[in-house]
Amino acid sequence: MFLPLICVYLLFAWIHSYNEDQHFAEYIQSTNAMQDMKEQLSDPKYYKGFADYRPIEQLVDNHRAITLYNENGFILYSSDASTNQVTNSIHKKILYEDLYTYKQGYRSFTYKEPVFENNKVVGFFHISVAREEWTEGVVHRTYLIAGIFVIVFILIYVTIIYLVNRKLNDRLTGLMGEMSAFAKGDVLKETEMKKDEIGELKQQFYTMRNQIVEANEAIEEQQREKEYMIATLSHDLKTPLTSIRAYAEALEHEDGLTKQEQQAYHRIITEKSNFMKDMLDDLLTYTLLQSPSYEFDVVTVEGEEFFEMLMSDYERLCKKHRIQLHSEVYVSGTYELHPNQMIRVVDNLVSNAIHHTKEHQNIWIGAYSSTEDQPSWLFPSAKKHPFDFNNNVYIFVQNEGEAIPQEDIPHVFHPLFQVDEARTKQSDHGTGLGLSITKKIIEKHGGAVHLYSDKGYGVCMVCRLPRDKG
Repeated sequence: MFLPLICVYLLFAWIHSYNEDQHFAEYIQSTNAMQDMKEQLSDPKYYKGFADYRPIEQLVDNHRAITLYNENGFILYSSDASTNQVTNSIHKKILYEDLYTYKQGYRSFTYKEPVFENNKVVGFFHISVAREEWTEGVVHRTYLIAGIFVIVFILIYVTIIYLVNRKLNDRLTGLMGEMSAFAKGDVLKETEMKKDEIGELKQQFYTMRNQIVEANEAIEEQQREKEYMIATLSHDLKTPLTSIRAYAEALEHEDGLTKQEQQAYHRIITEKSNFMKDMLDDLLTYTLLQSPSYEFDVVTVEGEEFFEMLMSDYERLCKKHRIQLHSEVYVSGTYELHPNQMIRVVDNLVSNAIHHTKEHQNIWIGAYSSTEDQPSWLFPSAKKHPFDFNNNVYIFVQNEGEAIPQEDIPHVFHPLFQVDEARTKQSDHGTGLGLSITKKIIEKHGGAVHLYSDKGYGVCMVCRLPRDKG
């Protein structure tokens, strides 16, 4: 943008400097050339009618020009043929301007002087001496500046193209290449990102790519879980179904069965049928909870009353298994919950705790919404949980027994996961989906579930539920 202005300024400065250098030498040369001409042109005879101008024509050449005027400004003679064609006179005001003055123009030096006869003006002569050397110098410098301008312009243009190509095109082409490679499934490493628009675009692409990768990994994980669940449930359903069929055939074809044997067979068939029904119910619930669009119809409950009800009625079940139960509730405020689903959560956790607790050991259950009432019986690792009682209520289900290995804790909430590899007791204890369903229900309520296990103590489940913000 400023390059033409800079070139014009440099040309002007250069020509001005050149003019200063040449001015004096040209002035001397031109005045000397005019001096001889002035003596001859001062002769009054050339300013009368029908004068012979041949001597004057010998004074002119390609570098010098002469024009003669009478006292009224009419042109009597001009060595420039175009002058007579343009005009045959000039105004007296112009005629009398700049007399006896050597004027330096762009292309020539000029001089004008009146001619007298008997102290009366009879005419004027105008001499022009071309500044050819100076003009050639100016033209040369003009071409040189123009050439420099073109070269600099080309260099700037090429530099801009190079920088644009390096800053924009190469980076955009590289980004498009990464996008194409990602679309083909290639593994890419993140490259350097500059703090500009293309860097932001690349950052957005990397963010999108990571989200897609995470989503694909989640889908693949879900697909593996589904395949594992189908295979496992098929096996778990096949075992009770085989038993049901065997005992049903025995009841139908064996006439020698006693009444007690028949009752035992009926009881086994009923138990196996109930187990299959529970498994299918759990599978349906888990499938519903997996859907992001599935939501509970929650109601607002008063904390103390609801959690008192939620933690009750487990004493008899624990006595049946000869386990000591400790229950506490210190809850205030209101909460938006689905009552039946929360009952299912606590049932699952207590049932799981009873299953992993030996006779004469302890189980603790409780709900707390205040730091002051935080339970003292928590295992050491559970006490380190980052509690926020100002905004949440916490449900604890803790049991003595064998600790869960630390490497297995992240997988405990996966469907059908078993800490011990032997599945021989699966039919005696639930369907293997209880903890997965518990986690999904709590998360649907906007909360979270954490498991802590200390060797020599047992297992503690911590469930967080948010308070009603209304």
